[in-house]
Amino acid sequence: MAAGIIFANLTNKNIPELTAVRTQASVPFGGRYRLIDFVLSCMVNAGIKDVNVITSYNYQSLVDHLGSGKDWDLARRTGGLRLLTPNIASFSTRGTSRYDTRLDALYSISDALAKTKDELLVVADADAIFNLDLSDMIAQHKESGADMTFAVKRVTLCGNQSEQYNLYDSDAEGNLTEVAAHPKNIEGTRDVSMNLWIANRTFLLSAIQDAAAHGFDSLTKGIVARYMGRADMKVYRYDGFFACPCCLEDYFATSMQLTNDKEMRDSLFNAKNQPVITKVRNSPSTQYVAGSSVKNSMIADGCVIEGTVENCILFRGVRIGKGSVVKNCILFQDTMVGEGSSLNCVITDKNVSIRHGVMLSGHPSKPFYIDKNKMI
Repeated sequence: MAAGIIFANLTNKNIPELTAVRTQASVPFGGRYRLIDFVLSCMVNAGIKDVNVITSYNYQSLVDHLGSGKDWDLARRTGGLRLLTPNIASFSTRGTSRYDTRLDALYSISDALAKTKDELLVVADADAIFNLDLSDMIAQHKESGADMTFAVKRVTLCGNQSEQYNLYDSDAEGNLTEVAAHPKNIEGTRDVSMNLWIANRTFLLSAIQDAAAHGFDSLTKGIVARYMGRADMKVYRYDGFFACPCCLEDYFATSMQLTNDKEMRDSLFNAKNQPVITKVRNSPSTQYVAGSSVKNSMIADGCVIEGTVENCILFRGVRIGKGSVVKNCILFQDTMVGEGSSLNCVITDKNVSIRHGVMLSGHPSKPFYIDKNKMI
């Protein structure tokens, strides 16, 4: 079948406010999920039972979330979920104790990859939000006989958005013809990489060793660009919802889209036979106290609502005090809002306490963020 490889840390710089104390993979999203849940669920739904999560620092939150992998049916004697922690790549020239690129990370586990019996490797970042039918992508890869197949999403770029992505061009048969790594000022409709790809194990191991021998540390330049034309590389076009938040403002906008975009919610959470799986907590049902008001919001379990909530996403255990008005906000787990407070366009990290009568307001283009464990 196939084995999965997920990079947990490599995009931590994208949302530094949320990754100061956690990996990008464990950034909360949608009231009860973490970003890694989306790609991990895609793998599990496709029947992949051997998943390696590569991480290097700030991984306590990730360990707490994934545990033994039981919630994803990955707590197994053979295969299952493995968390691979720091190892210095032997060819790294940066002098750090952790890997900084995908190629570094893959090279550091090449011995483990050589021992796996799976013929295919499904490799992905953990920072994107989508629900792709990976079984269909694997079937296309096998049928085409490709060495590597890359998932792409057609998007309309404007301004400096192209710098966020690798752009992949292909012909009518789906053959990869050109790659542009984070180019500047490219506008219009283009296929962008979803940082999810399938590779034949033997080919990938050989390519990793060759790239390392020639001093490359970028997978895009060291393998994709170098082997294009020499190896059989295809693209797989995904037509569902896809987002890859690159900053706090982007994260806020994508989260708020959940509250008013039914097509987005259906693509992510109502795809047939493709549930998004997350850690199960035995929390009580949310309590809506008499006199409270909730409109157009996503509320997780274990909350207590005594005030007014509109256009918000509340994670588990949030408490909204009597007379408080909370609008256009994202409140992480166990946030406490006192009585008579007013919040607009605010993101609170876990265990934040907001006292009685506090007024806080950000803007959709600049949400107000409060660090973990803070009291305001």
